[in-house]
Amino acid sequence: MAGFVTGSDTRDEPPPNRHSASKICKVCGDEIGYKDNGELFVACHVCGFPVCRPCYEYERSEGNQCCPQCNTRYKRHKGCPRVAGDEEDSFDDDFDDEFQVKNHQDDSADHRIHATTNSENGDHYNPQQWHPNGPAFSSFAGSVAGKDFEADKEAYSAEEWKDRVEKWKVRQEKRGLFNKEDGNNDQAEEDDYLLAEARQPMWRKVPIPSSKISPYRIVIVLRLVILMFFFRFRILTPAYDAFALWLISVICEIWFALSWILDQFPKWQPINRETYLERLSLRFEREGEPNRLAPIDFFVSTVDPLKEPPIITANTVLSILAVDYPVEKVSCYVSDDGASMLLFDTLSETAEFARRWVPFCKKHNIEPRAPEFYFSQKIDYLKDKVHPSFVKERRAMKREYEEFKVRINALVSKALKKPEDGWVMQDGTPWPGNNTRDHPGMIQVYLGSAGALDVDGKELPRLVYVSREKRPGYQHHKKAGAMNALVRVSAVLTNAPFMLNLDCDHYVNNSKAVREAMCFLMDPNLGKKLCYVQFPQRFDGIDRHDRYANRNVVFFDINMRGLDGIQGPVYVGTGTVFNRQALYGYDPPVSEKRPKMTCDCWPKWCCCCCCGGSRKKSKKKGVVRSLFGGLYTKKKKMMGKNYVRKGSSSMFDLEEIEEGLEGYDELEKSSLMSQKNFEKRFGQSPVFIASTLVEDGGLPEGTNTSSLIKEAIHVISCGYEEKTEWGKEIGWIYGSVTEDILTGFKMHCRGWKSLYCMPKRPAFKGSAPINLSDRLHQVLRWALGSVEIFLSRHCPLWYAYGGKLKYLERFAYINTIVYPFTSIPLLAYCTVPAICLLTGKFIIPTLNNFASIWFMALFLSIIVTGILELRWSGVSLEDWWRNEQFWVIGGVSAHLFAVFQGLLKVLAGVDTNFTVTAKAADDSEFGELYLFKWTTLLIPPTTLIILNMVGVVAGISDAINNGYGSWGPLFGKLFFSFWVIVHLYPFLKGLMGRQNRTPTIVVLWSILLASIFSLIWVRIDPFLPKQVGPILKQCGVEC
Repeated sequence: MAGFVTGSDTRDEPPPNRHSASKICKVCGDEIGYKDNGELFVACHVCGFPVCRPCYEYERSEGNQCCPQCNTRYKRHKGCPRVAGDEEDSFDDDFDDEFQVKNHQDDSADHRIHATTNSENGDHYNPQQWHPNGPAFSSFAGSVAGKDFEADKEAYSAEEWKDRVEKWKVRQEKRGLFNKEDGNNDQAEEDDYLLAEARQPMWRKVPIPSSKISPYRIVIVLRLVILMFFFRFRILTPAYDAFALWLISVICEIWFALSWILDQFPKWQPINRETYLERLSLRFEREGEPNRLAPIDFFVSTVDPLKEPPIITANTVLSILAVDYPVEKVSCYVSDDGASMLLFDTLSETAEFARRWVPFCKKHNIEPRAPEFYFSQKIDYLKDKVHPSFVKERRAMKREYEEFKVRINALVSKALKKPEDGWVMQDGTPWPGNNTRDHPGMIQVYLGSAGALDVDGKELPRLVYVSREKRPGYQHHKKAGAMNALVRVSAVLTNAPFMLNLDCDHYVNNSKAVREAMCFLMDPNLGKKLCYVQFPQRFDGIDRHDRYANRNVVFFDINMRGLDGIQGPVYVGTGTVFNRQALYGYDPPVSEKRPKMTCDCWPKWCCCCCCGGSRKKSKKKGVVRSLFGGLYTKKKKMMGKNYVRKGSSSMFDLEEIEEGLEGYDELEKSSLMSQKNFEKRFGQSPVFIASTLVEDGGLPEGTNTSSLIKEAIHVISCGYEEKTEWGKEIGWIYGSVTEDILTGFKMHCRGWKSLYCMPKRPAFKGSAPINLSDRLHQVLRWALGSVEIFLSRHCPLWYAYGGKLKYLERFAYINTIVYPFTSIPLLAYCTVPAICLLTGKFIIPTLNNFASIWFMALFLSIIVTGILELRWSGVSLEDWWRNEQFWVIGGVSAHLFAVFQGLLKVLAGVDTNFTVTAKAADDSEFGELYLFKWTTLLIPPTTLIILNMVGVVAGISDAINNGYGSWGPLFGKLFFSFWVIVHLYPFLKGLMGRQNRTPTIVVLWSILLASIFSLIWVRIDPFLPKQVGPILKQCGVEC
């Protein structure tokens, strides 16, 4: 534990006048930054048209170099790049004044200055804000010399580095900033290039090209118009001979249209994002200075190591320990919610193997850094490897990993035979977790303490085992409760400002994934408003055709990118980097709203009458908000410096926290203390409460290791969350098995934003169930969670109106909780074609030429929408089609059961579970794909397939018997029936298996239900007119 990060929360407060008079750029809508002297940046000195500095520089370098309002040519401001045409009198060289440059001959501090930079959206940025565990620094680009960037030069070969510098010089020549005749000093050129790189933003937003997105939007609008005319025709022309079927079909079609609107319009403005990792290093990793990258805590959750193989969890932990990030800033917490001694021993073996694995990964820069997946790659592992000893060291490491696997397998085989007296630890004491439902909290630190070094003598990241206390009679809230326990433990032991949670089967596939996220989270202005950065989920071990849409490419590559253009993607449960302050239930920083624009065409008294009342109300609201929001922020900053007791003691008292309020008057103090009652909000832990007040994370100076461990045990006790806001407003939210959707929804309702990061190399990879039964069971659990949210107070249909959740974002959340209910109309719509074929009726009357146009237009708009969506997203046609097929398969099986199971659970309190048991397996590659497991979920889709097949046979037989005239109406009926069969084909293929080993019970039940339904229908035949009384016919005999 001696390796824990400690440090003070030293940071400079920005000048108070900068936020009080900020203006909005009329070009991009962002706030206008400030100059070095604190004055507001003014682009045009003639008319004063408000334009931020990035827009001003872009207009000068890429545009017509004129003010948008008065068309006056922009003059060059100090510190801005020169362009061709600048006046000669403004050519005094001020490049050295823009950044702090080391002078090797004169190191006097008199020549040092403080530099400020502007972020991509034009906000002022003070570089002293990010250094939670180190001293204050003057600037990002300050104190730069050629030797400071040797590490950056080493990242490229000599040819690559020379090529980059030459490209930069060409760009500078085009702007008139560089002259070939003056370029004799190569070292100075490289310094200038690195200085220019350091001032650039660490990421940029890449909108979809208008040539791809504009036709897509036009077709969406056209499809909406066509839908209106289509429904007008369907409602005004009922099929009287099959009125019940017609009514059911119209209701189903209206529901499908509403579902399409909820799914489609959140994808209106999809975007991409690019990151620049080298600029992140230039800003925060300066040679000769302490590393200023923010610390991060990894969370790995597991429950039962017998169902979640320990070797997979070990690979996930090893990939975390080997990430490309400063080791002193990485901590890995593993939650064992099953209190298993098997996982405890596995982590002990993993920590020992990591001493050799981590330096091997970093020395040879291998990817991925999970040994199981690295050694199983079918690629040329010698590519780009130049170290002479690589082959020898790789063979030795592979042999050591195989020995490591043997030791883990021995632990697993031993765990299968539990002794009667329970497990005993190596020191002879009984294992505290022998009773998994009644045991104390346990914490073990394997790495990160003094002496836990790798084979090269370097420090390793921290590895901490955590098993929270469990007692009978307490509600533990499954995974959400375990994650909240990890939040509290990590806050007490390391308190990193950011947290990354992974499932135990999701390993780090890209060692630079954390740096990708930090490009957003450490942005000086955007990072403060982000609650999390979500990475897409990618999977290993899935068959090439992805029969059951396990990759879920349509959701991750289309829907999530669309949400990124609104308020951010939803939280999907894994592969997410969180801002700790957002999980604590705090609101994001409030930026001043853009002032309402008024026109000069109306008299002033009219504007006053129309807008005066609302302005007064908003002004009063602003006063109240600043009192309870702004003062509390200031209070947290004060406490971050004043609540620490100087000395060796690490325990804190609430009295010390209250001392932070001494600077306020009685009214402000009473308002703040009444607003934030810390004990009722966070629980009875002064150490944890003190950690929540440190915005940038880090531990106070003089912390005592043993005291922190005792406090960490206290915060994972089973009664700690009682009468607090944990699970209600703080941390992972309780109330649904899909706690991820609920947690992200609460953050977005508070006004936080999230981002979607899609690096070229997938950041994380996991495993997914590839056989039919397990896949349906997984979808059932997700759908059940959505139904629980729909029936709770957090339902997006009525929760948090008047808040900060954007309407299109609300549409997306509504879609995530109502989609299981689509199973009811989908089941009815898949049954209607078979009924039509069996009875000879049809839901659509005879079409005339005009009506057929709307049907053709609707089908064409659906096809064109899909094609254009694939065009801008890059998703393959096969992935899109698999997604459409599984939407029907899951809808008529798992989603349907989830609706009834959720209604029984929430309304009647009956908890029903659909268990899955294995029947047969195959040992070949993708053998699990053909593994069949019996489950009740298989009956409805099987019944639908048989019913539609019987209907097709009956319809064709009837057409043959009735002659040529009956074939025309038959084609419409066959189209809908074949639509059902084609969508259910992957289900039928999975049901039959490789050797047609379908259980008898499935076939019997399905044939029985389909036959009974068909016979009853034919016997009753509700569409025949019912006659009362005798049938009277003219006999033809004259009486």
